[in-house]
Order: sequence, then C-alpha cells, then structure tokens
Amino acid sequence: MPDRAPSAASVPAFRLYLASVLFGTLAIQVQAVAVSWQVYQLTKDPLALGAIGLAEVIPFVGSVLFAGHVADTRDRRKVAIVALAAMLVLGSLLLLPGLFDGFPFPLALLYGVVTMGGVARSFLTTARQALIGEVLPHSLLGDGVRWRNAAFEGSSVVGPALAGLLWAVGGETLAYAVMTSFFAVSLSTCVAIRVPRSLRTDAREPVLRSLRAGVDFMLGRRLLLGAFTLDLFAVLFGGAVALLPVFAAEILHVGPVGLGLLRAAPSLGAVLMSLVILTLPPIRKAGPLLYASFAVFGLATVGFGLSTSFVLSCLFLLVIGGADAINVIIRQTILQTGTPPALMGRVSAVTAVFIGCSNELGAFESGVAARLLGTVGAVVFGGVATFGVMAGVAWRFPEIWRLDRISADQR
Repeated sequence: MPDRAPSAASVPAFRLYLASVLFGTLAIQVQAVAVSWQVYQLTKDPLALGAIGLAEVIPFVGSVLFAGHVADTRDRRKVAIVALAAMLVLGSLLLLPGLFDGFPFPLALLYGVVTMGGVARSFLTTARQALIGEVLPHSLLGDGVRWRNAAFEGSSVVGPALAGLLWAVGGETLAYAVMTSFFAVSLSTCVAIRVPRSLRTDAREPVLRSLRAGVDFMLGRRLLLGAFTLDLFAVLFGGAVALLPVFAAEILHVGPVGLGLLRAAPSLGAVLMSLVILTLPPIRKAGPLLYASFAVFGLATVGFGLSTSFVLSCLFLLVIGGADAINVIIRQTILQTGTPPALMGRVSAVTAVFIGCSNELGAFESGVAARLLGTVGAVVFGGVATFGVMAGVAWRFPEIWRLDRISADQR
C-alpha cells in the first residue's frame, strides 16, 4: 500500500497554532453575541447595533495596513501574542458591570472595548494569517489552510450557540467570564508555539514603501481585486447578521438562546459546504461558480428577511453560510496561490480592509437601513442589492466570469 500523505496536523507547532485559532475564535464569537444582545437590551435600537460595527471597523481599517507591515517585518508569533493579551485584558473589562452593581456608563464601556478590540484584531488577523507559513513547510501549506479553516468555522458554529446558552444560564457575567477564559487559553497556546523558520522581509524598509508594496500588489492582480470587491459590496448591502438581535427579540421571539442559534447557522452552513467541497474534484468554472454563490446568497437573504418561522430562518441562514463558504474558498485560493510569502502579511492586511468594511461597516449600513426601511425592509433590500453589485463587478471585471482553474500565475 502507498504511504499516506503527511498531514499538517502531525506538526506539533501547528497543533498549538490550531488550538490558538480555535479558542481565540470561540472567544471572539461569544463576545460578539453577548455584546450585541446586551446593547440591544440597553437601547432597543437597531441603529445602536449597527454602531457596534462602525465602532470596530474604523480602528480596524485605520490600523490594519500598518499591522500588515508589522507582521512582515517583526516576529509574527510575538505580534499575535501581544494582540491576544490585549484582547484578554479588554474582555476582562466587560466583567465589571456584572460584578459591581450600579457600574456607570455600561454602554460606553461596551463600545470602548469593541473599538480597542478592532485595533488588536487587526494585528492578530495579519500576524496569524502570515504565521502559518512559518509553522508549516510549503508542501503542507494547503493542508494547513484547510485545517485552519475547519477550526475557524467549527468554533464559529459553537461560539454563538454557546454564547446564547451562557447568557440564558448566567447572564452577561457568565458569558464574559467564559469568553475571557477562552482568550487565556488562546494566548497560552500561542506562547507555546515554536517557529522553526522566519519569512520576514527587510525590517529597514521605510514604512510607507512597505505599506505601498501590499497595496500595489493587490491593485495589480485584477482577479484578486475583483473577487474581493464583489464580496465587499455584496456583504456590505446584503449582510443581515447585525440585525439578528432584533429578529430574535421582536420577530421570531426566541430570546438569547435563539439568537445564538441564528448566529451559529451561517457558520454551520459554511462547515457543511466546506466538507462537501473537500469530497469533490478541484474546482472548475470558478468564475461562474463565484457568481452563482453570490446569487444564492442574495436570494437566501431575501428569504430570511421575509421569514417569520424560526426553523425556516435558520435554514435560510444555513444556505447563506454555505454560499459564502464557496466564495471564501475561491477568493482565498486566489490569494494563497498568487501571493509571495514575504508579502503575505501586507496583502492580507489589504484584503482585511475589504473584509472588515464589508462586515463591520455593513453592520452599520444595516442599522441605518433598518431605521429608514424597517428591519425586514432593510434585509430584503440588501438581498436584492446583491444582484446590482454582481452586475457592476461583471461589467468592471469581465475576466472573473472567464476564470476556470485557479493557478499561481493568474492575474
């Protein structure tokens, strides 16, 4: 019998890396659900939910390009450790209102932690994305990316559901205490990683020139730029996640446990679709498949907005997550196969600007739209707008539709 191909999971340093990703993502997911539910309980205002995204995206986008430079010119493991330590301290602050009755300005504390967390997350995202190339040999990098995505999506399923359950059992104090312990485990496993090699670039390169290298690389790859532009505007208009507390409380009447399940449903759909894709041959007709995934995303968003059934709403969110998994895999494959390792931190930072704007700025857009159109109208409008975005990108980046196989020389 032929020898079985080696697995990235057999590398001890990578197992620690995976554990750090898993527990760190669990912590972030628990925090996101708990903060959104607490803000809505304090304000009863969908615009306040949208403001959570705005509070995170401004510092994230403002610092992520510099974070990419740091990730490519400094010890990536140490950068991730400092970022996780900051997120642990910030998460601990969320325990204060629950521990001290009459704690002043709880809403200001929530937004403050989210804002500072956006800065910390920008450094964690870029450093951790680039660190995988130092932990694993190049021959295991593809397998490592699949393992990392599985850990991320799996924790994205468990985290929101766990957050809802923790809140129902012990309120914000229990939710934030467990979240803090997850950050502590993520930090300790990251500290334990031993990196066998470094892929850092010349640290003496001027900062502005270093930052421009990542931007220029992104702008020079039309497939990469077009794919991330499509995702940016589709999720910016079509994202419904920010309004889930309103659906859970006012439309579906399922409380914090139901909110956790609603937040977990897209990630569960992404996990299931990822498993299906792993069993299939390499992707062909990647361009048409990318557009098809966004079409399904838009239709399912409209369906979710119109649904008044909890089960049906979960199914629509499941489909949204599955469609999103397809476009994530295509976009990440274009990114990973076409980016030099020494530039990965800076290019990842540029793509993080797209992703951050689409998710967090999209949350603010959802809050504003809900004020103007109502909660249901805002979600339906976002789903319909997805098709307008697809048409615009197809006109501006026609080469995306012609994309078949993805290879390192694609431009």
